[in-house]
Amino acid sequence: MIDMHAHFYGGGLVEHLRQRTERPCLCDHADGVRMLAMNGAFPFEAAHWDPDVVLAQMDQTGVSRRMLTFPGALCLDALPVDEIAGAISGFNTSMAALQARTNGRLMGLAGLPLGAPDRAARELLRARRDLGLAGAILPSDYFETIANAKSLRPVLEAADQSGALLMLHPGPMAGHAPAPVADEFPQYRTSAVALQAQASQVVLTLLLSDLLDAYPRIRFQIINLGGTIPFIIERMESIARHRSPDQPFPTGRLRRLWFDCASMGPRALEAAVALYGADRIMLGTDWPIFRDPPHETTLAPARLTPEERAAISHGTARALLEDLRLSV
Repeated sequence: MIDMHAHFYGGGLVEHLRQRTERPCLCDHADGVRMLAMNGAFPFEAAHWDPDVVLAQMDQTGVSRRMLTFPGALCLDALPVDEIAGAISGFNTSMAALQARTNGRLMGLAGLPLGAPDRAARELLRARRDLGLAGAILPSDYFETIANAKSLRPVLEAADQSGALLMLHPGPMAGHAPAPVADEFPQYRTSAVALQAQASQVVLTLLLSDLLDAYPRIRFQIINLGGTIPFIIERMESIARHRSPDQPFPTGRLRRLWFDCASMGPRALEAAVALYGADRIMLGTDWPIFRDPPHETTLAPARLTPEERAAISHGTARALLEDLRLSV
C-alpha cells in the first residue's frame, strides 16, 4: 500500500515550536507535551516527529511507502515570512534527506512561506529541482474562490513549470486567522461537516475556473475524496440542466484531479469510485491524526472489484509518482 496523505512535525519544527510563545507552539503539561495549534490542542507524541516510529507503524499496517507533508494545519505557512521562512526551508531540506535515507519509503511534500508568493515560488522550485520532493501542500482557503487562487499566481506558475503535485489541505491564507471553531460539537461541526464542505468548494473552484487549463502540468490532490462532491454531483448536474441547459455541469473535468481517501470509510469510497474512477483515487491515512489500519477499515470492507481495490491501494499512486519522476 502507498499512503499519499500523512503529516510530519519533525524536520527541525520541534525545535522551532519549542521556541515559540504563541500558537502554534509546544508546551509541557502534567500529562506530557501538548501542541497548542491554531484551532485547538492535542497531545504531541513521537508518532508526530520520529521517522522510526512512522516506519514501524507502516510495517505493522502493511504500508510500503508514505507521503509525509509539512503540517499545514498548524498554519505555520500562514505566519509572517521573516518569522517562518527559515524553519520551512529547513524542514524541506530535512525531508529530502529523510527521503534519501529511507530509499523513498518516506517521501515529502514541502511547506512554502506563503506570505511572500514570489519567495514561495522559489522555494517550490528548489523543492522540486534540487531536493527531489514531489511538490507542496497548500492551504485550501486559497482555492475557495478563483480570486484567492490567482493571488498565488507565482506559486502556480512554479508548480506548472516543475510539474509539481499540490495537495490542497485545510488551512488559512497567509495573514488570515483560521476559520472559527464551532461553539458546540466542534469535533463534528468543524472537523467533519465544515471541513468536507470546504473540500467541495475547492473542487468547484478547479472545475469551474480556467486553472486546470492555465496550469496543465500541476497535479492537484484533493483530500478526503473531494468532500461532499460524490454525494451532491447529481444535484449540481440537475441544477445545470434546469437553470443553464446550454452549460452542463463539467463533471468530466473531475478526471483531471486526484483524490485521497484519508479519514473516510468504505461507503464513501464506493461512491467516490463510482464517480471519479479508482484510477483517480489514492490511499490516505491522515497519520498520525488518524491511526486506523487502512486495509482493514477502508479498503477491505468496500464493495469494490479486486482491480479497483488494487488501484486505490497502490496503482493510482504508483502511476502518479512515476509521472512525478519519483522512483517506486
